[in-house]
Amino acid sequence: MNARSDEQIAGMQAAGQAVRAAFEAMKAAAVNGISTLDLDRIGAGILAEYGAKSAPQLYYDFPGATCISVNHRAAHGIPGELIINDGDMVNIDVSANLNGYVADMGESFVVGDGSSDQSRICSAVQEAVYSAIEKVRPGRSLNVIGKAVQAVADREGYSIVKNLGSHGVGNSIHEEPSYIPYNNPRERRKLVKGMVLTIEPFFSTGVEWVHEEEDGWTLSVPPGNLVAQYEHTLIVTEKQALVVTA
Repeated sequence: MNARSDEQIAGMQAAGQAVRAAFEAMKAAAVNGISTLDLDRIGAGILAEYGAKSAPQLYYDFPGATCISVNHRAAHGIPGELIINDGDMVNIDVSANLNGYVADMGESFVVGDGSSDQSRICSAVQEAVYSAIEKVRPGRSLNVIGKAVQAVADREGYSIVKNLGSHGVGNSIHEEPSYIPYNNPRERRKLVKGMVLTIEPFFSTGVEWVHEEEDGWTLSVPPGNLVAQYEHTLIVTEKQALVVTA
């Protein structure tokens, strides 16, 4: 999507507010003993209050309103009877369509008292996203995002998952540009004013590829490895990126 008019920008901001509200309610409720299904119901309720429709359900018939992935599960976890415990790493990814505008965000965090390694990887991937956002300007290479993300991953000793990527968004949940946020010298595409896209890296402890589980949705790294994601939706503007999911 290319959002340049005031109406389009306001539409994206409203969609971003809806997914942010759903995420924050879910994160606050993510405590020891709650099931991922109950968390999903909370998010679905908030989206309904805003008049928004779950993007995974709308576009992919996903069996949940949101994606909730726990521990070694990196993405697209199906809400169900799984109970969250203190010390678990949880990723909540919320995307929704509100009046024809789609926003997408996600975050990995630790429930209760986790390990310093868990906290560190979550902080690192967040830092990478904000570092990349600062580099976004029209006319620059799309690879400024990858370079910024790669710099943090290299400094902190993490691998970037190469088969989970970032993407355009706005009119639908997945649009061009589709890209992996790592330093790719062959990247020739440019950032364009009004472009709506996500920045969505996945950091792991040495794993560059996730695998699909038997449920046909959940993407995981081998048990014992850590994996964390952070994601914002933003609009490329002349002076600085406008983050609609902040």
